[in-house]
Amino acid sequence: MSSVFARRKLLGILSSSWVAQACYAVAKLGLPDAMAAGPRPVAELAAECGADPRVLNRLLRAMVSMGLFRQTAPQTYALTSVTEFLRSDVPASLRQMAVLDGEEVFRSFADIMHTVRTGSPAFESIYGEPFYAYLAGQPQLAATFAEAMNGAQVSATLALGDLTGVTRLVDVGGGSAGLLTEALLRYPALRGVLLELPEAVRQAKTTVTEAGVEDRAELVEGDFFEAVPAGGDAYVLARVLHNWTDERAELILRKVREAMTTDGAPGGRLIVLEQLLPEAEIEPGPGKGMVDLLMLVLMEGHDRTQADYRRLLERAGFALRTVRHGSGPDADSMLEAVPA
Repeated sequence: MSSVFARRKLLGILSSSWVAQACYAVAKLGLPDAMAAGPRPVAELAAECGADPRVLNRLLRAMVSMGLFRQTAPQTYALTSVTEFLRSDVPASLRQMAVLDGEEVFRSFADIMHTVRTGSPAFESIYGEPFYAYLAGQPQLAATFAEAMNGAQVSATLALGDLTGVTRLVDVGGGSAGLLTEALLRYPALRGVLLELPEAVRQAKTTVTEAGVEDRAELVEGDFFEAVPAGGDAYVLARVLHNWTDERAELILRKVREAMTTDGAPGGRLIVLEQLLPEAEIEPGPGKGMVDLLMLVLMEGHDRTQADYRRLLERAGFALRTVRHGSGPDADSMLEAVPA
């Protein structure tokens, strides 16, 4: 790599937060929804979304240079295929992710030196309490978080496994039921249970109702550190364990095992969906480790290798049976385990 290209690449990285915050601003204003039908003049958009028209024109003009909007006439702009995903009404929308990343996540990364020096999440030093404790007292943030987590890799991760023969699927900490709804749509004989905090359950009611599967979905408010619904023949933990320390993750797994063996006879299977770190520290590959960095700054958890998960599962009383890897640098892997 030439020094000129290397310097240019670094400059692009250093200014990437500007681009992300610009996406946050247009998502927060609701501009992509307002532009869903086609090109709109800045004056109309500013009046509709509550923005200064001159500033909004400069913002959109800058984003045109990045390929995020199209200018179709003087001071008239349209979405591109990229910013279509900032609409709230499209499948796999990233609008709430843009809002979450532009607010609490951005502020936490701004204080990354606290984490580097102390080993503690910057989020806690800024907001005065751990992420999930703060979330419990902030209904709007809880709604944003649940929706942002709702659809990530749902179809791809479900495709890794086969739920044929499963009659009752329990999704533990499954957000606003994106994965559970997808499973119910794919398997018409399946019944599902979601365990989540109150705000996520409220959103999940909308998700399952809009999908027409509400008659097969049981939505349970609760805390997976306290208890997990019994009676499932398959349990799912999708991107849950990486949010927690080994001790807390082990406690979650033990609660799941208790639910699976509540009648005294071990049965059923556990499906864990997570991004796996490579076993070797050298050449981790594109994307690997960035979610782990997010965990450092925002929460108390961390990503793990396949061997790490095997040990964690064994300590909680499970035996790891199969591992299936998704395709792509950011894809989840599926680990299937049974009570030992």
